[in-house]
Amino acid sequence: MPNILAIRHVAFEDLGILEDIFKARGWSYRYHEAGTDAWDTLDPLADDLVVVLGGPISVYDDELYPLIAQELKFLERRLAARKPTLGLCLGAQMIAAALGAKVYPAPVKEIGWSPLQLSGAGHTSPCKWFSADQAFMFHWHGDTFDLPDDAVLLASTGSCLNQAFVWNDVVLAFQCHPEVRARDLEKWFIGHAVEIAATPGVNARLLRDDTRRYGPALEKQGRRCFDEWLDAINIA
Repeated sequence: MPNILAIRHVAFEDLGILEDIFKARGWSYRYHEAGTDAWDTLDPLADDLVVVLGGPISVYDDELYPLIAQELKFLERRLAARKPTLGLCLGAQMIAAALGAKVYPAPVKEIGWSPLQLSGAGHTSPCKWFSADQAFMFHWHGDTFDLPDDAVLLASTGSCLNQAFVWNDVVLAFQCHPEVRARDLEKWFIGHAVEIAATPGVNARLLRDDTRRYGPALEKQGRRCFDEWLDAINIA
């Protein structure tokens, strides 16, 4: 049975539907709390899959948050060994940085629901389940990144070019949030209340209404995407 490690930066940004998928497959998973659990005893090669989750800090905030340097060191060793790794939002930014790409503030903050624009490669990848006619995607980020060397772009939006990429077949990264459960997003709206209030055009009522409208389809398509990718990397 595969062992899965999820690196979590803030409590309410968890594995979401991935928990359901892992349980259905009979796979074990555990969380490493990035800010409080020890990094020096964590082996980056020990687990069959590492999932790096989101959070409200930035990769370039390393002087404020020492965990960033520790996490990047962990990921650099794991990626150098070509070990299966999945990144979500901050997790995707961490993976990009560990692969040598630049992470920086995006020109526009994306918060809310909008469709992805798939690349040619995206249409033949597990991301095909997120085509605009099948699901709207959930977004919550103020940073972006350059595409790492040897990475293949899978999806974009009008305001963010690099929304999803694959690297060496076993690394998949999403700037967006295909993992979310609709029922859990109220935790995000509470936890990010200050950011919501400071972002023009965004409010909790609109986010809640759109979550009711688009959440079920994203959960359905997210399960299809992740199941296909997990089968392809063959860690069972």
